[in-house]
Amino acid sequence: MRLEPFTLTGTHVQLEPLTREHAPALLAASLRDRSTYGFTPVPASPEEMQGYIDWLLGDAARDTVVPFVQRRLADDSPVGCTRYLNVTWYPGRDTPAEVEIGGTWLAVDAQRTPINTEAKLLLLGQAFEQWNVFRVAICTDALNLQSRAAIERLGAHFEGILRQHRQSHGHLATPGTARDTAAYSILPGEWPAIRAQLERRLDRSSRS
Repeated sequence: MRLEPFTLTGTHVQLEPLTREHAPALLAASLRDRSTYGFTPVPASPEEMQGYIDWLLGDAARDTVVPFVQRRLADDSPVGCTRYLNVTWYPGRDTPAEVEIGGTWLAVDAQRTPINTEAKLLLLGQAFEQWNVFRVAICTDALNLQSRAAIERLGAHFEGILRQHRQSHGHLATPGTARDTAAYSILPGEWPAIRAQLERRLDRSSRS
């Protein structure tokens, strides 16, 4: 099965299909302050950014990921990336049965704004309400306490630690080593409460 590129649009952020043309703007976003990318692979040069985009587009062509640019609507600027990954299909279904949300990074001036909250609302809404998935996974480096706290605030269920599960990334990681992964999930029955929580958080942000 295949997922054609598509766009998800909210009030604060638009998630649009990643293309090579996004490279200059994404590089500018990635260079504003790199101190928060301790466990995240975020390119730091034109060559790295082009390789990063080509890698994601290659995976998209193999139908294993759906990569997005996060465009801040207030100034129409690309401020980061996110994606569906590990897209899983069951026989007899024309939509995915399970997806993971990850590969997320934001420029420093887009962090701690409504952008990440609304992006998660859009991605989860697509997964549960349009595709009717059985499960959404969210994973992070077990050492990334800031990311883990954000996932837990979201209301995702902690499933455990997968030992030496994926490659380590970021300036706090040791190149060529495996990380332990903190694995979380959300099931369809949990989604309405999480959706309501995200909507309340966005409403508070809009009024502040």
